[in-house]
Amino acid sequence: MSVASILPGLIERFFTQRLIQQRNASPHTIASYRDTFRLLFAFALARLGKPPSKLDLADLNAPFVGAFLDDLEASRSIGIKTRNLRLTAIRAFLRFVALEEPAYAGQIQRVLAIPGKLHDRREVHFLTRDEINAILAAPDRSSWIGRRDHMLLHLAAQTGLRLSEIVQLERTAVVLGAGAHVRCLGKGRKERCTPLTTQTRHALQAWLKEAGRFGSMRLFPNLHGGDLSADAVQRLLRRHVATATQACPSLRRKRVTPHVLRHTAAMELLQAGVDISVIALWLGHESIKTTQVYLHAHLALKEAALAKVKPFNGRKGGRYQPGDRLLAFLEAL
Repeated sequence: MSVASILPGLIERFFTQRLIQQRNASPHTIASYRDTFRLLFAFALARLGKPPSKLDLADLNAPFVGAFLDDLEASRSIGIKTRNLRLTAIRAFLRFVALEEPAYAGQIQRVLAIPGKLHDRREVHFLTRDEINAILAAPDRSSWIGRRDHMLLHLAAQTGLRLSEIVQLERTAVVLGAGAHVRCLGKGRKERCTPLTTQTRHALQAWLKEAGRFGSMRLFPNLHGGDLSADAVQRLLRRHVATATQACPSLRRKRVTPHVLRHTAAMELLQAGVDISVIALWLGHESIKTTQVYLHAHLALKEAALAKVKPFNGRKGGRYQPGDRLLAFLEAL
């Protein structure tokens, strides 16, 4: 087998064996990795003049991968998170290659050493109780679509489910007996159960009687019984937020997305005194570090902490002044 024919076979085995068969990766992960290599091969054709089938494994070295990532930022104006996701896909492939072709271990280690870029964490946006109530009151519940929209938004705000999880829910995922909950398949194919409040349970009980009138198994089908797309949910949310703004003017200053409803559910739990580790389980976070952003966003918690700080009894605190020139230099950085 020639060296030039190694890469295409490795790519095929990476997707079919490693991702699909061994890891049982989700369609979202496979699509993300696929798009990364489409962009990488287009860059290789422009930079090296080689089509994908003629590309050598040796061409995927650290300078080339670094140039590819820089080109994505420059030509496609991608953000740092997207850049890091592309790098993650390339790293996953090269870790697979390291086992299949150990002769390339040195080259692969240099690519794996390319660091992900640090990025600023955005402020977490969430809604107040009055704003949520205004949005839930916006759909016209005299129509089937209005009742569907109301139930969808109600469930999203109470459970904090991701948009992708909500549109994939089936009617059988709802359990309304003792310990009422909804089951969903989240990121990484992890199944979790989210409890339902009494109000949500009663609302779902009524909605389930008409949710399947078009023969769909989805909990929230479209008007023809098909799957409701993510774009459709975003559009209906924008429409109802526009209506709710008339009764709740503070919504004009906020950009409300389905993920903001998820943030709102998390903040409601935090304000109710629920432990952050429980909120992480509730939201399906892989790490509690992801959930800690809500602690940073909760101003009331910070104000409560400030109230516990003892005063300085009139003494001037002053700013620390280093006594050494080298320390002064480091302090000034």
